[in-house]
Amino acid sequence: MSENITNRRIFLKRYGTVASGLILVPTIIPACVRGKNGNVAPSDRINVAFIGAGNQAFNDARDFMDDERVQITAVCDVNKESYGYWDGVIGGREPLIAMIEKGYSKKNGKKFSGIKGYEDFRDVIALKEIDAVEVVVPDHWHSIPVLMAAAAGKDIYCQKPLSLTIPEGRAMSNASKKYKIVFQTGSQQRSNSNFHRVCELVRNGRIGELKTIRCGLPSGTPDYGKTGNQTETVPVPEGFNYEMWLGPAPDAPYCPARTHVNFRWVLDYSGGQLTDWGGHHPDIAQWGMNTEQTGPVKIQNAKATWAKHPVWNTATDFYFEAIYANGLKLIISSNEEKGGVKFEGTEGWVWADRGGHGASTPTILNSIIKPDEIQLYKSENHFRNFIDCVYSREETIAPAEIAHRSITIAHLGNIAMKLNQDLEWDPVTEKILNNETANNMLARPMREPWASVYKEYLV
Repeated sequence: MSENITNRRIFLKRYGTVASGLILVPTIIPACVRGKNGNVAPSDRINVAFIGAGNQAFNDARDFMDDERVQITAVCDVNKESYGYWDGVIGGREPLIAMIEKGYSKKNGKKFSGIKGYEDFRDVIALKEIDAVEVVVPDHWHSIPVLMAAAAGKDIYCQKPLSLTIPEGRAMSNASKKYKIVFQTGSQQRSNSNFHRVCELVRNGRIGELKTIRCGLPSGTPDYGKTGNQTETVPVPEGFNYEMWLGPAPDAPYCPARTHVNFRWVLDYSGGQLTDWGGHHPDIAQWGMNTEQTGPVKIQNAKATWAKHPVWNTATDFYFEAIYANGLKLIISSNEEKGGVKFEGTEGWVWADRGGHGASTPTILNSIIKPDEIQLYKSENHFRNFIDCVYSREETIAPAEIAHRSITIAHLGNIAMKLNQDLEWDPVTEKILNNETANNMLARPMREPWASVYKEYLV
């Protein structure tokens, strides 16, 4: 590393502070990293590497490239290049590198090249010049790269849902705290003004005493990758390290329907629409409920319809209720509730989705939050918030602990639906109290050598 980068990293790690989570993070670049012309010197940019090169990585890379404080320098993926990503398009390591280099060439007005490509994420984490990584791989691959990157002192942007299991999420949150890294979860609705607005209204009592929260999530198993009918075992395509793609998950024969964007419909790798959206609307529910650091005490009335497909086996329709110690009821449903998040109180309701927000009365909708009232953490750009915090060492708007608590609700819902039983949950010990079978389902077995790697990095 250059002396400038070395000194900057020492400064950030040694003198950074952790914010309370309720303070507005500045959206300006500290003066110490700007040149006289107002531009960020190359030696002061945050070097970011992507671990994962699927469809979400393409979207996120564009957002990071818009920030002049960031330089994407490396891309890692087990797949060199193939179809099967969103809407069946081509994705993988080489296409993402090509897109980034083309974007930087256009932005800088001259040809840019030199993004390094890797197949093994461990090679990326070992790079001393990398300041931060984005982990944007299937859910079953989130925890191990996060634990290793945290131990290496890398700041982390990890896509939602945070984890495949509750114990993995706990390990990720613990690691982010132990190593004092900056961690942002890709639950970007927290940086959406509609959700921020309704949560402030609820937290400041505009709908009276909060009683019930309703989250309407999508249903089904959409064939995003246009590979749903390709369920027969076929040879693994050249350039795709399928054994590495499976990683800690159980061994399974290769077929296109199993991998890339459609991985989310297989319980070995994800949890269906419930976990795909569990890091979004239930996360906002927790924000408005002021239960971000805890969770429900009971999951009840769970029911589901499961996919009838040769490979896909997640819930296509689902319903359950999460009950909190203070009596609040959170309803999560794929077909019985309006899409978005609705908070119902003794004096009205408010609702939001990504496109807008509303309330039961104009008085509630137009209410002004005064300076002496609760002011929730505000971010207008999820990616810039992460980079702001990399510089300031303050806490992001979606840190690992909050993301862990939110996705725990979805994981418990899947277990309750599988067993068709009510569950009593202790959010302190993170154990199911009334059902040992359910308690044993909290974790998943991992294949070697990854089981040993995971245990090695537990804190």
